[in-house]
Amino acid sequence: MRMSQDYAPCPCTHARHQSLAQAGSLTAFGFHSSVHMSVSRLQQLKGHIFPENKITAMAAPSPLSTHVLNTAMGVPGSNMALSLYRQDPTTNTWSLLTSRTTNADGRCPGLITKEMFIAGVYRLHFETALYWESMGETCFYPYVEIVFTIIDPGQKYHVPLLLSRFSYSTYRGS
Repeated sequence: MRMSQDYAPCPCTHARHQSLAQAGSLTAFGFHSSVHMSVSRLQQLKGHIFPENKITAMAAPSPLSTHVLNTAMGVPGSNMALSLYRQDPTTNTWSLLTSRTTNADGRCPGLITKEMFIAGVYRLHFETALYWESMGETCFYPYVEIVFTIIDPGQKYHVPLLLSRFSYSTYRGS
């Protein structure tokens, strides 16, 4: 297919594109456009495949993960502060294990290491009021706490938070 005269050649410097342009084989809706669309889409997907902390994610994925979804707006709950606690079985007191912030995808990679993940009762504390305030909104629940029991730390656990200003829900994923 020959490049139409009313289609401007690509200003990019990709050698493959330039050789195709010189050969006249690029079209407005053909290979050239799809290459740029594919590159853009791959860059967007990169965060899903390789999380921000990719050394932790690649070396030893966390056996516990969470994901905050703002169901009112249909977007990830990004930049939400959260804390993970474990309950001492003898004193019933809570020990803080980590405090983190969700990434742009609403996830918190590397939440806990396999070595630290033992059987017991855990609590995820989400700072929902601060999240909604950062968007100029108010909410009914100033924070959300999800308490759950881990019996087999060898399994993978996913504890998502589905959130709106006036409601929330969760479930055990894998």
